[in-house]
This record gives sequence, C-alpha cells and structure tokens, in this order.
Amino acid sequence: MVFATAWVTWDQAAIAAMLSVIVVLVLGRLEPSRLTLMTIPVAREFAFTASIYSVWRLARYLPLTQPDGALDRAREIARFQEWLHIPSELGLQQWLMAHDLLSRVTIWYYAVVHVPALIVFLIWMFVRHRDHYPRWRTALMVSTAFCVVIRFWRVAPPRFLPELGFVDLSTRLGLSVYGPVGTGVSDQYAAMPSIHVAWAAVVSFGAVAASRSPWRWLVFSHVFITIVVVAATGHHWWADSFAAVGLLGLALLMDRVGRRAAARNRFPLVDLDALSSEVEAAPSTSLVEAEPHYL
Repeated sequence: MVFATAWVTWDQAAIAAMLSVIVVLVLGRLEPSRLTLMTIPVAREFAFTASIYSVWRLARYLPLTQPDGALDRAREIARFQEWLHIPSELGLQQWLMAHDLLSRVTIWYYAVVHVPALIVFLIWMFVRHRDHYPRWRTALMVSTAFCVVIRFWRVAPPRFLPELGFVDLSTRLGLSVYGPVGTGVSDQYAAMPSIHVAWAAVVSFGAVAASRSPWRWLVFSHVFITIVVVAATGHHWWADSFAAVGLLGLALLMDRVGRRAAARNRFPLVDLDALSSEVEAAPSTSLVEAEPHYL
C-alpha cells in the first residue's frame, strides 16, 4: 500500500498564497492599527511559504517522469562515489533491512517529518527570532528554486538499480511513499539534489544560527538523520545530499552579497519593532507605504 500521508495539493497552496496576498493588499489600505501591523507580515510570509510549497508540488507535473538518461547518470554517480572511496549506500540499506522496526521508523521519518519540521521551524523563527528569519526564508526560497531547476537533469535513485543490489525498502515493507512512477507527491526520476536534505539543512543550520538554547543541537541532528534516512531507504545517493547542502550554502552566500549590496545602495533592512513604533506615531500613513518589503 502507499504510505497514507495527506498532502496539500499544489493548486490549494497556490490559492492560499493568492488569498494571503489579497489580505496584505486590502489591509495595507486600511487605517494602521496594531492588528493590521501584526497581520500583514504574517500573511506575507504565509504567501511566501505557500508559494514555495506549491512550486515543489507542481514540479511533479513537469515532464520529468521519463527515465531517459536517468539510470545512466545514476550509475555514473555510483562509480564516482566508489572512485572517491565513499562507503556505498548499499551497506547501510542492508544493515537497516535486518531491523524491521527501525526500517519502518526510517520510512516514516522519510515520508512524514520533512514538511512539518520546516513549517514548525519557520513559525518558530518568525515568532522568536524575527531578526534571523528573513535570511533563512530567503535561503529556503533560493535553494528550493535551485533544486527544482537542477532536477531537470534526471537522476534515478538507488532503488531503481536492483542490479547493484539496491531495493525499494518502502515497497518491500508494503509502505510505498510514491506508488507507481508518475504518481505520488514528487517526481521519482529527480533524485539530484535532495529537497528533503535541503529543507532539513535549513532547519538544522538555521536553528543553530538563531538560538542559544542547548536544544538547538538536537534540532541540528535533523539534517544528519535525514541524510542517513534518504540513503538507507534507497531514495537518494550521498551525492544528492552533498549537492543539497552545497546549494544551501550558495543561497546563504547570495543572500549575504545581496544584503551588502543593498546596504551600499542605501536600501537598509526593516526593523519591524522600530517600524511598529513609527506607524503608531503616524497613523495617517498607509501600511503599504510605511512598511517596505524586507528580504
């Protein structure tokens, strides 16, 4: 059976994003108040997040479900990793298959955890660490865009290469995540890079960067657990994970360069707390004019 996970569809997420934009535009024309000042940033960020999710889901409908070249590239990655003397994902998968309960927990982690973890992280960052939030939201958007574009370069996951000894662990245990090729929540011939790992890296590195709580190290483990999980289940090569982390690093670098360029051109970032005081002191100013977008 296919793993029972109820996902919001791409069009539902797109509609939610558009409604949020409408809320921002309408409230921005009203008389400023504490309620509108609080609602507009939340609605705007929800629109960003829903848009990211919609693009990720929509990518499944792009013409990427044909295996042309995907299997050959997967074999090339396997040979390249062997040339680098990187331990094969096969050994990890075979060890996991000897532990039924752990195998099922691993599949559940792969199928369920990545999206809720990202949503919780974004809410936590927005509420508790607003000064760090823009940087990590932008990095999430840019790295996700990179992942979606690169996935046009088709690469099959290890589970599609039984001649190398790999199996589809999810299907073998009757807990298929995707179902037949061309169905399911994501494209199955788009293993490179791993969006699972990219999003987990945003959560882990973002938590360590923003928080000083000792619990941040528990969150930090999320990316490493995800890397192991995607390899052990046969859904990704090690290279897919390394590429995802590298893309996040590039996104963060682009964000830093962009902020420095904005500062040199006298386009400073907005301090929402200071903005709140300014708006309350000048109630006749439209929120749309008084609150410029921040990155």
